[in-house]
Amino acid sequence: MAKIGKKRRAANDKVDANKLYSVEEAMSLVKEVNTTKFDASVDLHIRLGVDPRKADQAIRGTVTLPNGTGKSKTVLVLCTPEKEEEAKAAGADHAGLEEYIQKIKNGWTDVDVVIAMPNVMAKVGQIGRILGPRGLMPNPKSGTVTPNVGAAVEEVKKGKISFRVDKYGIIHSPIGRVSFTPEKLVENANELLTILEKMKPASAKGAYMKSISVASTMSPGISIDTKSRK
Repeated sequence: MAKIGKKRRAANDKVDANKLYSVEEAMSLVKEVNTTKFDASVDLHIRLGVDPRKADQAIRGTVTLPNGTGKSKTVLVLCTPEKEEEAKAAGADHAGLEEYIQKIKNGWTDVDVVIAMPNVMAKVGQIGRILGPRGLMPNPKSGTVTPNVGAAVEEVKKGKISFRVDKYGIIHSPIGRVSFTPEKLVENANELLTILEKMKPASAKGAYMKSISVASTMSPGISIDTKSRK
């Protein structure tokens, strides 16, 4: 059994495992119990009362966090030549088509988000097996397949993120960094939770948000009262 370090023990002692914290309390506490020396990610984990095997309950979407994620995302835009300048002017790190499809075929995937125009998706399909498992495949539902590549790049750079329920019915999503103020973390968390509430499927029965927790990288999880936002 792995030995628990002094810092982690001290962090664990600050969290009452039997308590459900308000969103505000949890965001203050997650900063206190951080044990890393780097600016760790703060992630929200929401267990939903859905069956992801049913098409109408396989929750997925996007949200623009008001304070961003604290991480600058590298964006690749796959587009026709006349759209390259628009993409780069909006902040895209890479823009083009054939040369990037070939690079990806050769193993290059050093990007966080891939945006594509609808009229190039037939060619993008050639690299679907590479992009798909990495969560990089452009998709209309996430706003990453669009003719308005400039606007799409700007949204990603401002803090737009994608989320998707996993096979256990849980959404895992970053909402900032431990360097954020508690207020900024609260705003980001509430924005994500509000979007999810609006997406409740009509066919979902019983409690929709079954549990919510927040944790930073390598820190203990903090349980949030699902009713604290009512």
